[in-house]
Amino acid sequence: MDERTAIQRLKTGDMNALEFVVLRYQVKALRTANFITRDLKLAEDVVQDCFLRLPRAVRSFDASRPFEPWLMRVVVRAAVKAAQSDDRNVRAGAEADATWLENLLGGAPSAEDEVEALEFQRRVLEALQSLSPRQRAVLVQRYFLGWSEKEMSAELGVAAGTVKWLLNRARSRMQAVFRKGAQDER
Repeated sequence: MDERTAIQRLKTGDMNALEFVVLRYQVKALRTANFITRDLKLAEDVVQDCFLRLPRAVRSFDASRPFEPWLMRVVVRAAVKAAQSDDRNVRAGAEADATWLENLLGGAPSAEDEVEALEFQRRVLEALQSLSPRQRAVLVQRYFLGWSEKEMSAELGVAAGTVKWLLNRARSRMQAVFRKGAQDER
């Protein structure tokens, strides 16, 4: 079964087609939600809810357009909403951070590379923690999902200048955290 056939079948209520879609997109959807929520369990809940709602939501999908960007928009919206309303949006402890990083980024091949990778991951995590869910979302949309500013503007329902401002603000905050970390190491 190909994607187009699966979407058509899902639109008609064929639940077997849902399995194809889930298997194809669950990893990317989970990573996307996890980047935004910073909580693997919450991200899993968000993605599961998105897939459970998919048979009804896909009816409004325009089959002449690509499916993946549409689905990832659904996931991003749900993840931002969950992160903003979730009481667990407070910074997690070091143990939870380490688990999150291990699940998100995996290990490095050698001991030296692993030490460097863990330090880099720690710095990325620290920088991401300084961002709001909305700022994390624009970074995920731009750099993980590869969306253009035009696509992001349409998705967020804001002017292109607002998207540029959000991206600039998020990048600036990340850079500031990285600079501070480099200064602290000296």
